[in-house]
Amino acid sequence: MNYGFVKVAAAVPHVKVADCKFNVEKIESLIAVAEGKGVQIIIFPEMSITGYTCGDLFGQQLLLEEAEMGLMQILNNTRQLDIISIVGMPVVVNSTVINAAVVIQKGKVLGVAAKTYLPNYKEFYEQRWFTSALQLTTNNVRLCGQIVPIGANLLFETSDTTFGIEICEDLWSTIPPSSSLALQGAEILFNMSADNEGIGKNNYLCSLISQQSARCIAGYVFSSCGFGESTTDVVFAGNGLIYENGSLLARSERFSMKEQLIISEIDVERIRAERRINTTFAANQANLGDKKAVSIATEFVNSKELTLTRKFNAHPFVPQGIELNEHCEEIFSIQVAGLAQRLVHTGAKTAVVGISGGLDSTLALLVCVKTFDKLGLSRKGILGITMPGFGTTDRTYHNAIDLMKSLGISIREISIKDACIQHFKDIEHDMNVHDVTYENSQARERTQILMDVANQTWGMVIGTGDLSELALGWATYNGDHMSMYGVNASVPKTLVKYLVQWVAENGMDENSKATLLDIVDTPISPELIPADENGEIKQKTEDLVGPYELHDFFLYYFLRFGFRPSKIFYLAKTTFKDMYDEETIKKWLSTFFRRFFNQQFKRSCLPDGPKVGSISISPRGDWRMPSDANSAMWLKEIENL
Repeated sequence: MNYGFVKVAAAVPHVKVADCKFNVEKIESLIAVAEGKGVQIIIFPEMSITGYTCGDLFGQQLLLEEAEMGLMQILNNTRQLDIISIVGMPVVVNSTVINAAVVIQKGKVLGVAAKTYLPNYKEFYEQRWFTSALQLTTNNVRLCGQIVPIGANLLFETSDTTFGIEICEDLWSTIPPSSSLALQGAEILFNMSADNEGIGKNNYLCSLISQQSARCIAGYVFSSCGFGESTTDVVFAGNGLIYENGSLLARSERFSMKEQLIISEIDVERIRAERRINTTFAANQANLGDKKAVSIATEFVNSKELTLTRKFNAHPFVPQGIELNEHCEEIFSIQVAGLAQRLVHTGAKTAVVGISGGLDSTLALLVCVKTFDKLGLSRKGILGITMPGFGTTDRTYHNAIDLMKSLGISIREISIKDACIQHFKDIEHDMNVHDVTYENSQARERTQILMDVANQTWGMVIGTGDLSELALGWATYNGDHMSMYGVNASVPKTLVKYLVQWVAENGMDENSKATLLDIVDTPISPELIPADENGEIKQKTEDLVGPYELHDFFLYYFLRFGFRPSKIFYLAKTTFKDMYDEETIKKWLSTFFRRFFNQQFKRSCLPDGPKVGSISISPRGDWRMPSDANSAMWLKEIENL
């Protein structure tokens, strides 16, 4: 099972200008290597059979005939291979020469993609030698004894995916041919190129490919000439690039003197999911006019068992590398802007927050502090209320008090113990039975206190629950589930930690920083069950519902792309192979889907809160699901894994 992945390669061979025999041997060698690695489609650079820098030699009959003979040799020598190959060469059509990408498989020519836009400025003189696809007077060409389709509008369809091709300058045009091909069904776009180097040009090229793959919601595989091309006036660095919907998957080493094979997997299921969601993409299809593509049926033959080479981020909600600080700042700013607007609109005098000493309430408090600072309001208008209960530990209690003091907000401490004991008496519940009633009574008592204090002070209760908790339903209905504005509602648990740490390390005083970093290191717990004999947290959330890093991984691929459980399981076991065994992943995957479906009723009445990323479960926005939907199909698939 390939789970929607198509293995592709961008080849950068060593070439000799006008030496078709040498170039063909290099092409054949790389095709064979790619076949052995399970590659299904491989593309070579522009004019890879002859070399791109032949100049006026493209007008020589001998070179043109040798190029076709070279293609014939490739066809004969790859007849037993299953891989689809795309090679570049000059193709004679009637009395003209076309800059072409020839698609071949198992000794057959499937079609010839012709270059549309021929650069004829600065160092480029292609119109001197070639004719544009726009000037073709035929839809077919005889090549290597076969009559095959030719044009700039060819779509190659397999049962797994559809792909299209453009050539070099086509990408740089105002409306690239790939845009039309994508709108007509191409999920993977290939570009063979002869892209020479210049200061800053590579960054521009990468930006161009990234934007085009994102705009077309497609995979984009780019192969450009490298070592061996003439350096009479320009230099070619050998760029091999593979993108998927704007993201770089793999790239070659620039200026390498060795041939290279850049391999990755395009996730066409993800592309289809993105296109289904994006109604603008479908609307654009109506603007195609008479630009109808020619479909060519082919097939992946004897596809090998999938082996992923691309890596998946174990924490997909958490930005990587240098982007982390920038994204944390942006997310925090969105939370602050959302709360600021709500406070201004309502005219609330105070912001009331329950402070437990845990990550979520800490982040909510930090958002309140920044918001009040931004609005020019005194921090004393923030009422931080710590409400010790039967499971509160010294560590979380002191962290809550210390943080509120160092931030300079108003502090109130209201124990819920006496109120809960009285409540247990009223409802005739044995307080020694630590069941769901025992736990939820405490959560609802805390929410009642917060709501009533907000009424007392003309304030607003700021919700602390995060995206991960709400997805799992790990919140007490009408307890911590309820607030007047939930600033963390679309921030997943794995990201909350990084946000708190980012705030701690950016502009915080030393006392606040020390407390924040200790909170980051504190085990996640609702603290509704009494502590152990050593006064340590006994009730650890991840022991009960599973690791949040797994649940966030499941959540991302389920909501973002609509993947089925079997694919999510495959990605998870590949990504977390050094951390969790397959049975553990399967166990928590089942827990995730069971809880996600069963707990929708809590999400159907969520308070308002700002969306900060690509995923939200607001019932008014991103996620509209009936509370009584049945999870049987999803759980059955997990059971059969």
